[in-house]
Amino acid sequence: MSAKDCGRHGWMRKKIIKRICAGTIIFLFIVLVVVLIVWAVLRPEKPTFILQDISVYAFNISTNPYLLTSNFQVTISSRNPNDNIGIYYDKLDIYAVYRSQQITLRSGVPPTYEGHKEVNTWSPFICGTSVPIAPYLAVALNQDQSVGSVLLTVKVDGQIRWKVGSIVTGHYHLYANCPATITFGTSNNGIVVGNSVKYTLLQNCEVSV
Repeated sequence: MSAKDCGRHGWMRKKIIKRICAGTIIFLFIVLVVVLIVWAVLRPEKPTFILQDISVYAFNISTNPYLLTSNFQVTISSRNPNDNIGIYYDKLDIYAVYRSQQITLRSGVPPTYEGHKEVNTWSPFICGTSVPIAPYLAVALNQDQSVGSVLLTVKVDGQIRWKVGSIVTGHYHLYANCPATITFGTSNNGIVVGNSVKYTLLQNCEVSV
């Protein structure tokens, strides 16, 4: 075979490879455009979360050093408001915060799928035993308890995916902040259930995705 023939075959091979690459790029671009158009038409809405209630089993502070022991059971529901989009909850961690300090460990809930307009409900225990807190937080907590009301925040931190038809997106980070007011003394509106005090809240959570 002459050098001229080899050069011609090499040129043809490069031309075929270029066409394959160009076709692949065009195909991927079309798929991306279709996904974006479908996404824009469907206009996905983020899920809504409601903190239904919180049961307090322990909420005690000790001094020298300042240690806080908390034991709660929370009931949180989520709702998918979309008509044509499903939601995969791949990971959800729930924990409690007092004045920007985390006071319990994270408690995970099982991964689940939420179909169109569906509702899921979780009731995990969130606990923190002898958690060190700053002295100023101990003073603030004692003041709140003397007033008769302590504002906690139940937080949800997780990862979700959207499902549109047979298309499933990558992961999106989900945050939810759910305020929970615990009352004491004459202001106490909780109900004693066994060895806990249950507070019915039905509190809407602030959700960001």
